[in-house]
Amino acid sequence: MKKLFKTILNIVPRPILIRLSYIVRPILAWHLKGNTFTDPIDGKSFKTFLPYGYAKQRNNVLSPSTLSLERHRLLWLYLKNETDFFSTPKKVLHFAPEQAFYKRFRRQENLDYTTTDLESPLADVKADICNLPFKDNSFDIILCNHVLEHIPDDTKAMKELYRILKPGGMGIFQIPQDLSRTTTFQDDTITDPKERTLIFGQYDHVRVYGRDYFDKLRSIGFNVLEENYTKKLSKAEIEKYCLADGEIIPICFKPLD
Repeated sequence: MKKLFKTILNIVPRPILIRLSYIVRPILAWHLKGNTFTDPIDGKSFKTFLPYGYAKQRNNVLSPSTLSLERHRLLWLYLKNETDFFSTPKKVLHFAPEQAFYKRFRRQENLDYTTTDLESPLADVKADICNLPFKDNSFDIILCNHVLEHIPDDTKAMKELYRILKPGGMGIFQIPQDLSRTTTFQDDTITDPKERTLIFGQYDHVRVYGRDYFDKLRSIGFNVLEENYTKKLSKAEIEKYCLADGEIIPICFKPLD
């Protein structure tokens, strides 16, 4: 199964995968139901989660029901337990909306919810993150997760995120990050998809972020909280929800004028 999933991820374009998943997901969820692992997003439990990964496959990480990965489940728990995201009126912009969140956020009556992306079939607004069609200081919350590693000029993208976030607003900008690296690695001469997968972890990634990612966000103007939320969870919860122990959520705030 691991080899099959890896082949599918590397061959089938992402917009097609999104559409196909609506057919396959109910079948997988029924087949794998059990009591070993639980997806906190919908509360359903399974005997195993699915493998996932473009280069190296990780076991027990993809939820059969919501198609959430470790980072999605961690973010859900953070938003639910540590913020007023689900209870207070918010104007939200969501880049490359993940299926695990899309319908749930859309149903939230307190959220004025807009999605954006260049290619996703779930996007309300087709837009380039480096040249966004939104006015300054437009959004209370911006979710832009696992997007910046795809963007050649991530500095310009970060400046656009800062521009459209309201003063006092919050942005969550998760990225795949190698915390053992002090500095980010980027080599624009690497263009072959197979080589990119080998070096950057995915065929359409252009860099590997190190710990300096947080300081780059600060240089744009954000106040950044490096939230290691797994420290607030028990070992049993981390195992039950199949989280990546030690993963850091970058919580970014635009200072008040």
